[in-house]
Amino acid sequence: MIYKIMAIALGGSIGAVGRYLIYLFVDRVYNGMFPWATLLVNLLGAFLIGFLWGLFDKFYVSPAMRTFIFIGILGSFTTFSTFAFDILSMTKDGEIKQMFFYLFASNILGIGFAFAGFYSCRC
Repeated sequence: MIYKIMAIALGGSIGAVGRYLIYLFVDRVYNGMFPWATLLVNLLGAFLIGFLWGLFDKFYVSPAMRTFIFIGILGSFTTFSTFAFDILSMTKDGEIKQMFFYLFASNILGIGFAFAGFYSCRC
């Protein structure tokens, strides 16, 4: 049990730092006008989860390594709480069109990216 917790903690720190670095880059380019960084990390994370899931169907990866990657790295890389906060903030600020775009793009594209990732390695 302690090894699982350590694997998740290590993976979590890797994913969180990766997310932060993407935020720094995207925020520098787009200057915080829209939550592009959150959308990007969530879509990228969805694609990676799908892709790795499909890859791990072909090649054996231990349950411990799957926990490290899926729960640790990708679980902390993607962020539902920031997504929810962004939706609330846009609604509160009256940015309803942007809020609906972000809501649908995150959900529809996120699921689509997970499927795309899964099927892209199934060839």
